[in-house]
Amino acid sequence: MAYQFVRFEITGPIATLTLARPDKLNALTPDMADEMRHALSSTGTARAVLIRGEGRAFCSGADLSAILGGGDAGEGAYRSLVDHYNPLVMDIAEHRLPIVAEVNGAAAGIGCSIALACDFCLAGQGAYFLQAFVNIGLVPDGGASWILPRLIGKARAAEMLMLGEKVTAEPAADWGLIHRCVEDGQLAEEAQSLAARLAAGPTAALGLMKANLFSGLHHSYGTVMDAEAAAQREAAGTHDAKEGIGAFLGKRAPQFRGE
Repeated sequence: MAYQFVRFEITGPIATLTLARPDKLNALTPDMADEMRHALSSTGTARAVLIRGEGRAFCSGADLSAILGGGDAGEGAYRSLVDHYNPLVMDIAEHRLPIVAEVNGAAAGIGCSIALACDFCLAGQGAYFLQAFVNIGLVPDGGASWILPRLIGKARAAEMLMLGEKVTAEPAADWGLIHRCVEDGQLAEEAQSLAARLAAGPTAALGLMKANLFSGLHHSYGTVMDAEAAAQREAAGTHDAKEGIGAFLGKRAPQFRGE
């Protein structure tokens, strides 16, 4: 597939997906979401994914002109979410590989949802997270109403959703909204380093951990323990588990292969 709105490359064990509409602050269109989904389905032998934005923003939200223009605006918004944006967020949340978001500038609307769906979200000091729907008479989407109270509690979620105020990177890290805030000049290096660390790990086990974490957000304690037991059985049969246990017993560093 030839990409028009994103760039996608696999270098060694890391697949890098770059949102590439810098003149529009990487505002997301349905076609762009479909390109991202295709890229995420094409990670091949990669062992970690890095999602980033080109230019001055990570993603400034949905491109309203692409989803609300002409015809029935409500139906256009609904179809864009159900057919394009929501499946993209789920693809990120349920992907077999660990995914790192490298957030510079704005992560607004659906861009915020994409960043928070990733397993790790690193943000530069100049970055911010925004749910500005209230300012234009719309409602938060892309799973924001589900993920935000689970990450930061109902009161702070209400602040973001109902007051539409920016949360800059440093308080976002303090609140537990994101993994870490780093200096702007160090963001790319730190994100790459984290992706490389994950890629060097036992990625089959990491994928199972990721699935159990996601399951734990909406299933019971007992259900998750059952899922963990099943995942442990699967993980124990992998090469990396045998290598990790052998390395531990042999007092040496493990060499994981992601299988």
